[in-house]
Amino acid sequence: MTRRPGLPAAVALVVLLAAVTTVLLRWAASRAAQPRCQAAEGSTSYLLDLEQAANATTVAAVGKRLGLPDHAVTIAVAAALQESKLRNLSHGDLDSLGIFQQRPSQGWGTASQVMVPRYAATAFYTRLATVPGWQSLGVADAAQAVQHSAAPDAYAGWEAEARLLARVFTGEVPAGLTCRFPRPGRASPSPALQTAAAQELGSPALGVSLAPARGWTVAAWLVGHARQYRITSVAFSGQRWTPGQRTWQPDPRPASPVVQVA
Repeated sequence: MTRRPGLPAAVALVVLLAAVTTVLLRWAASRAAQPRCQAAEGSTSYLLDLEQAANATTVAAVGKRLGLPDHAVTIAVAAALQESKLRNLSHGDLDSLGIFQQRPSQGWGTASQVMVPRYAATAFYTRLATVPGWQSLGVADAAQAVQHSAAPDAYAGWEAEARLLARVFTGEVPAGLTCRFPRPGRASPSPALQTAAAQELGSPALGVSLAPARGWTVAAWLVGHARQYRITSVAFSGQRWTPGQRTWQPDPRPASPVVQVA
């Protein structure tokens, strides 16, 4: 019998390629199944993990509760993206802590206070409001005026993402935030939801008729906090979100100006 030269090597290569393909497919499937969120406007989108989405929607909600314009939310989100990537860090340079890396020694509050995103966001907006003419400042300049960073130019790199996130989380972009994660085993929201919503969004928020921008602000906050509070669906203005879908879907129920949560 004549053995073809190189046949064993060719077979081995085919086997290796098949193994590599299998590994890559499994990795891709694993990545697709990971809990994550997406903020999108048109063809532009940004991926966030669940912690980032929760913190970002808190920053936006607090800004709107304080009656600030959406430009303030963009500034705050850009600052938090640069300082912590929107993660509530328990460490930082010197005594810096939290999503804005605020320093208790510099009068931002106690260490435990600045580790609460709602408090940290309120503190940021309070200082922003003291900056003369902040409303007409660019995003990076306004963020620097509050943060006094050693890298003042770094905020500009986050401006495009911060603008889109702010537009989605303040209701300028309807149904712009989706989050995917395994459906909670208990199909009812946490009892703490009402308290958290009142603290971060202010009243009225749940169970009342809302204007479109306000309604989508509330809906985005609920989606961003859905896993934390065991939320299985959010519906508003004829559209409905659930944890297993990539996009909001038409709601079979009549369109309502009340944000409905289950």
